[in-house]
Amino acid sequence: MADEHDHAPAHAPHIHVTPMWIYIAVFLALAVGTLLTWWVSTIDLGWMNTPIALLIATIKAVLVILFFMHVIHSTRLTWVVVIASFLWLGVLFILTFADYLTRIWQIY
Repeated sequence: MADEHDHAPAHAPHIHVTPMWIYIAVFLALAVGTLLTWWVSTIDLGWMNTPIALLIATIKAVLVILFFMHVIHSTRLTWVVVIASFLWLGVLFILTFADYLTRIWQIY
């Protein structure tokens, strides 16, 4: 006799399986980003060195969050939390750079 609890729930969570080629492509993009970060650090771009390094790091972080942390397949609430976190990070960067740029630097 079958028990009434033997069947799968009607609202079973959908499990998404990411193909291996996507993980390999993301890994290669992260490796290229790392090499690009190293290459940009060897060039003297003046005050643009830090913003360019932060931009590359942000792109790499987004790739890790989307694919390796599986946020790309998550609910809307997860997306809201992730986007709000990045907006807050942007506010912190703006405040940090505003403080840094308004200081008077004297060479003794």
